Parts: sequence; structure tokens; C-alpha cells
Amino acid sequence: MASRRSSSSAAAIASVDEFLRVLDHPHKEGIELLRAVILAVDKRITEEIKWNAPSFKLTDHFATFRLHPPKGIQLVLHVGSRPIVPPKQFQLDVPVDLVKWAAPDRCILMVPSSSAAVALQSTFARAVKQWLSQL
Repeated sequence: MASRRSSSSAAAIASVDEFLRVLDHPHKEGIELLRAVILAVDKRITEEIKWNAPSFKLTDHFATFRLHPPKGIQLVLHVGSRPIVPPKQFQLDVPVDLVKWAAPDRCILMVPSSSAAVALQSTFARAVKQWLSQL
């Protein structure tokens, strides 16, 4: 992965790798799998630790894992630290039991386990692509 990233993002990747190496989470395998899925969606995506979790960005952050409480795997899809003005209603074509809307421009993708993450890889990738297309 590091070979397709700029040298300035190589340190961020290393820090995410280190963060995950020491992470104590019951669904760590699923988090690592979905991390790879997100990075494969678009070669421009970079990552770093932000808000105490792996976070992904193009120009601004758009997705961040929510690691606590560790009752499954949660990925918050958002518009970064500043809201889009005027506000925008985002939509995702994913099963309703996979997504919880926290605001019109913020939702949480919820995967119950690492084994479910394996089964939901393509759905997860589709959701991230749809999100990026609406930014």
C-alpha cells in the first residue's frame, strides 16, 4: 500500500499500522479488513489517526472508525470537521440494518462482527463510493 502513497503519507500509514498493531478490540480483524476495503475504493484516499481512530480523507476527512464501545465495527461517514454549507442530504443504497443516520450528512455503518465484515466487503465498498460521490 505504501508504494502508491506519497512519502509524506508514508508516516501516517506507518502510524495507522502501529496503532492497529497494538489495538485491543474484539473485532480487530474486521477493522483491518474494512480498512483495506476503504483504501481500495480510490487511490487518492489517505489515512491517519484522528479522533483516536483510523480516519480516511481525500482533501478532508470523510470516514472515521468508531472503536468504542467495542460492540461490533462502526464506521462514521461524515463531511469532515466543518459542515457543508448549505447542508446536504446524503443517501446510501445499503441495507437499512447496516446504517444509522445521525444527521443528514453523517451516518454510521454498523457491522456486528469480523465474520460479518468478510460477508459485507462489497456492500461496504459500495457505501464508501456512494458517500464520496456526494461530497
